[in-house]
Amino acid sequence: MKESNEKTVLQKILDAAGVQIDGTRPWDIQIRNPGFYGRVLSGASLGLGESYMDGWWDCEALDQFFERVLEARLDEKVKISALLFLWIVLKAKIINLQNRSKATGIGKRHYELGNNLFSAMLDRGLNYSCGYWKRAKTLDDAQEAKLDLICRKMGLTSGMKVLDIGCGWGGFAKHAAEKYGASVYGITVSEEQVAFAQKSCEGLDVTIELKDYRELREKFDRIISIGMFEHVGCRNYRTFMKVVHRCLEGDGLSLLHTIGGNISVNSTDPWTNKYIFPNSVLPSAKQITSAAEGLFVLEDWHSFGPYYDKTLMAWYDNFTENWSKLKDAYGERFYRMWTYYLLSSAAGFRSRRNQLWQIVFSKKGTKGGFRYKE
Repeated sequence: MKESNEKTVLQKILDAAGVQIDGTRPWDIQIRNPGFYGRVLSGASLGLGESYMDGWWDCEALDQFFERVLEARLDEKVKISALLFLWIVLKAKIINLQNRSKATGIGKRHYELGNNLFSAMLDRGLNYSCGYWKRAKTLDDAQEAKLDLICRKMGLTSGMKVLDIGCGWGGFAKHAAEKYGASVYGITVSEEQVAFAQKSCEGLDVTIELKDYRELREKFDRIISIGMFEHVGCRNYRTFMKVVHRCLEGDGLSLLHTIGGNISVNSTDPWTNKYIFPNSVLPSAKQITSAAEGLFVLEDWHSFGPYYDKTLMAWYDNFTENWSKLKDAYGERFYRMWTYYLLSSAAGFRSRRNQLWQIVFSKKGTKGGFRYKE
């Protein structure tokens, strides 16, 4: 009786998104374990994600399911318990989850899952951020177009000193050094990324080090950060901007490439926090501009979030096509977790709940206005 009531309640919620329990359409969900209903109603997003990882339910087109759920804002209708919500909020407000001692956590928990995993999923340059698909037909082309777009926005010329905060596997550093003759200094909190990037950039004017951004003191002509600001945390946004200001030459430019949210928050989705990006949080436009106020002139704000949907679906295709080479090392539960992560993220951008921004700052304003060759 309890199970039947729980199913009825959940179906009424899903009706708003046009999703049917045990329906026949690609976005309908198929229930494998009757405990699913109570687990989702009590655990919300955490219960939904963990029950999928455990094989309690399936969906032919998980991205389409989440697209409908997010567009209908069902995540706002099924809440986690008040006690868990209170703990998440208090933890984010009281504890600096992204301080120096905890900064390496994201490197070990996510970016060091194995270079074999990311090599199988990403483009040839291992760029783990949104591609620029305006004219691109393939993932490789989209990522190269993104890197070149950044270089053009920064007006890179030979000999310029460039800082890359959160350099990943060295994709931008290699591109900027090879194509534009820049001298690039990249930092990351992942030891595996350092080793890979150093080897990839061998012979180029590129230095890659394991370092927290708060340790930086040297001056640079240009400073870029691609897909790292999501790990900074709202308590540290102002600190990040002060570091960039301290390290940027007076006539220099800085570019921030980041995922963003439509509202200001201080914590992330519980499932994402537990399994994918611990202690991450998406900044809002308000939080970014407030952190930069009094330090920078905002020169340009470029939004191309829908391209992240296409990027994530390309990563998903690569991941699934190469799974036979990975499955012995990672296992079925990881496969379900990673699939859930990629497809729910794609839906987040497709539904416009998440955004992707490239923001250009200067210290004093660019004389005559900021321009770049599109």
